[in-house]
Amino acid sequence: MSSVPLDFLGELRRTHSCGTLRAADAGQRALLMGWVHRRRDLGGVIFIHLRDRDGVTQLVFDESADPAVHAKAELLASEYVIAAEGRVKQRTADTINPTIPTGEVEIAVEKLWILNESRTPPFPMEDTVDVKEDVRLKYRYVDLRRPRMQTNIILRSKMAFAVRQTLTGMGFLEIETPFMTRSTPEGARDYLVPSRVSPGMFYALPQSPQIFKQLLMVSGFEKYFQIVRCFRDEDLRADRQPEFTQIDLEMSFPQQETIYETIEPLIHAVCEVAGFNVPEKFPRLTYAQAMRSYGIDKPDLRLPPFHCVEDLFAGQNLTPEGLPLVAIVIPKTGQLSRKERDELKAFGTERGLRVFDDAKRLERDFPDAMAEVRKRTGAGEEDLLLLAGWVGEAKGQRPEDTVLQAAGQLRLHAGQKYNDRHKLLDPKDFRFLWVVDFPMFEWDDEEHRWNAAHHPFTSVHDEDLEKLTSDPAHCRAKSYDLVLNGTELGSGSIRIHRRDVQSAGFAALGLSQEEAHHKFGFLLEALEYGAPPHGGIALGLDRLVMILAGETSIRDVIPFPKTAKGTDLMCEAPNDVPERQLRELGITIRKKA
Repeated sequence: MSSVPLDFLGELRRTHSCGTLRAADAGQRALLMGWVHRRRDLGGVIFIHLRDRDGVTQLVFDESADPAVHAKAELLASEYVIAAEGRVKQRTADTINPTIPTGEVEIAVEKLWILNESRTPPFPMEDTVDVKEDVRLKYRYVDLRRPRMQTNIILRSKMAFAVRQTLTGMGFLEIETPFMTRSTPEGARDYLVPSRVSPGMFYALPQSPQIFKQLLMVSGFEKYFQIVRCFRDEDLRADRQPEFTQIDLEMSFPQQETIYETIEPLIHAVCEVAGFNVPEKFPRLTYAQAMRSYGIDKPDLRLPPFHCVEDLFAGQNLTPEGLPLVAIVIPKTGQLSRKERDELKAFGTERGLRVFDDAKRLERDFPDAMAEVRKRTGAGEEDLLLLAGWVGEAKGQRPEDTVLQAAGQLRLHAGQKYNDRHKLLDPKDFRFLWVVDFPMFEWDDEEHRWNAAHHPFTSVHDEDLEKLTSDPAHCRAKSYDLVLNGTELGSGSIRIHRRDVQSAGFAALGLSQEEAHHKFGFLLEALEYGAPPHGGIALGLDRLVMILAGETSIRDVIPFPKTAKGTDLMCEAPNDVPERQLRELGITIRKKA
């Protein structure tokens, strides 16, 4: 039984939202509905800030005007749901609230309906109050009322609409693909769904719609897109969830340029919705160029590239022969303390690097070479200049990449650590980039075999086709990633559309004909029925919203996310199920040893 007399909604209809009233509306009658955001009681007068999705409006309950309505307002507490009707009044100059759009007006309430009461919220609604994430996720329905979260989710909705509007305008069709399909565990682990009608058999939730969107191209739809939920049973990070959302598209008869010419205006439209203008065209780097200049295949262009300078120190034993010596410059960092320099050296040592942090000493020992280093890198006296070489012998199929990757980590670490000095990493400075021509394969040291760098349906460059089995280390894929400020937003490729080439690709991965047929037989068969050349891309909607919203975790732009351990604290999932359900599915639970 409620402790407060509650009213029914009945035939009430609100006339305005809480964010729309302005000075021009003074004198009108208005009926608002929403949540009690804040209450201020001055005795004879009670002020209530009423909040809904669109904003806040101040309500005034004056005891001298209507004692009964004032008495009812005394029952109100935080997050009560109410309706209030009255006349819009213009505030006096000294009472205007410039912090809210409705701050020039208030409503003198004549009628009040209490539609529902609320327990004391587990945390205040103000964004300025720091709340532990596990508490926020347990009471997510309350957390989502906070202004920051409302802004993020509304932005997500607007961005999704912009995607649909833009792609539909380009002739794409929105087509849904199945959520229950077959398991093809080539990368991350699948989420399995047991079948009751086929005991012992399982569906899998899709890690992506990859095969189905290729089949849609075989079906002749030519341009497909979908804002689609995908599922991967993998370890989680701030930018990763077990279920996530992709902007997924595929096209028939494209060149790689066609993909870029589609995605660049799409990104431009989405950024415009978020209030940002970005260049119409994005720069491009090959994978080899990205590794040689940044040591990573998703470089953050807000920091300058590094430079390989081993040629300037030939015979000086600063790095093993044949491996890179990297010059890293972080602008406007100023002089570092001995402690700070030691920390950078220790960071490098942990990654196999020998870090030369004392530029002045290097200039004393190698004046000519260092003069060329400064000329090549553009390093000034106030910039941090480091040289990084390798300690020992780099292993693997591409030892140069091992060194460059470690140097790339050092570059990012130094840039982030001293960002308060150089201020290059402005979160609103959006540097989009296409990274193209990835290796077709990557070496698996544990399994001693080649894996697909992207996925096994990616086309190899025409001129590298003969290398599929003879020289897989030097096969280049017709693949491309869209990168933003060091974050991979999405990956795509031109696909294999011929069965003979697809079979050769599977063979290069060590799949026998029987294995390939068992896992992908329906795709191989489809490629024999007039499959057109096709290609596409999948962009992470969650990551894109996160960056444009200025957040650091995708959990803050997903309405109901999981924790870092993949659990739902609000629903208490995953959970056990009754024995009867398990029997129907033919499942017995066995504890791990």
